[in-house]
Amino acid sequence: MKRMIGTTARGIRTPIIKQGDDLVKIVVDSVLKAIEYEKIQLKEKDVIGVTESLVARAQGNFATADEIGKDISAKFPDEIGVVFPILSRNRFSVILKGIAMSNRKIHLLLNYPSDEVGNHLMDIDKMDELNINPFTDVLAEDDYRRLFGEEVLHPFTGIDYVQLYRDIIGKDSNIYFANDPREILNHTKDVLVANVHDRARTKRLLKAAGANIVLGLDDILTSPIDNSGYNEEYGLLGTNLSSDNTVKLFPRDCNYYVNEIQKMIFEKTGIKVEVMVYGDGAFKDPVGKIWELADPVVSPGFTDGLIGLPNELKLKYLADNELNDLSGEEAIAALKDRIKTKKLNIVNDSSSLGTTPRKTTDLLGSLCDLTSGSGDKGTPIVLIQGYFDNYATE
Repeated sequence: MKRMIGTTARGIRTPIIKQGDDLVKIVVDSVLKAIEYEKIQLKEKDVIGVTESLVARAQGNFATADEIGKDISAKFPDEIGVVFPILSRNRFSVILKGIAMSNRKIHLLLNYPSDEVGNHLMDIDKMDELNINPFTDVLAEDDYRRLFGEEVLHPFTGIDYVQLYRDIIGKDSNIYFANDPREILNHTKDVLVANVHDRARTKRLLKAAGANIVLGLDDILTSPIDNSGYNEEYGLLGTNLSSDNTVKLFPRDCNYYVNEIQKMIFEKTGIKVEVMVYGDGAFKDPVGKIWELADPVVSPGFTDGLIGLPNELKLKYLADNELNDLSGEEAIAALKDRIKTKKLNIVNDSSSLGTTPRKTTDLLGSLCDLTSGSGDKGTPIVLIQGYFDNYATE
């Protein structure tokens, strides 16, 4: 019988995970119950994705604003510059609250017209009308309000993030807008770098320009404060709002969980699946221009079978070129033969044009994130089947 279905992704429901729960057993039981109930046949190289929040909650990897403030106080003796944070209630508001609880005067530097992941503070067309040069111009908060209005609402959330952050840091602190992080050194030499993906460059520029203390969010809560959660590798990067005063940190020891899940599935079924922990998918919204990846990585832990990049031919290219004179079953047979005989590395081959080389875990993480969603679907585990198959797979 011909294979008619390729890749499938199914969200799997689980119990509510609490601190101390046996996450490995819960994931395995949930997957096995789902495949039994839905009459799904588990196969080699199927992928089980587990959202990072399940791991962090089972670990109890939480911290309060007060604990964040204590670590900030220990690492910054006086005024503090906070450079290029994400505009987000979920991602940064409690962190900023913690910074403010250190009782340091804050100089907050926001990049514009949007933050690192695409949340906009300014209308680009309005910037053009006002002849604002984002490469050179520095705006104070008063300039921003005079030019763009007393209320500037995010198109999706309806939040005025400048006002939100102003309310958190208080009237004695300052807000500026610039795209050169070195601008902060006109106000303080001690800087907390708050951007995610460009943090290494931001730190390098500040240190070379004569900054005194330069730390990033990845340097805060790398060890426990008053028995708080922590992340030795990412610190506060990848945190999410848990309550008005608490954040859930990015999970630790993810490779332990994925390997144990893989092992237990094999013990119960004799089938070797691949397993990954996933966070934000790496994709960009075409309307809001928001790049979804606010976590430091898409996948903080995965089994060895997920290492690497896809090695795929571009079927449309082959159909329009090498197989242009063939049709019907003859074309199908030739295409399958071409796939079966492809080289181990075809990235630079013309037959792979249009197959963007991205890490397998980034592609799978995006698929998992879109499948599970971030709302009330209740499917924090995703079972992906057929991902490593191709047109020649029967």
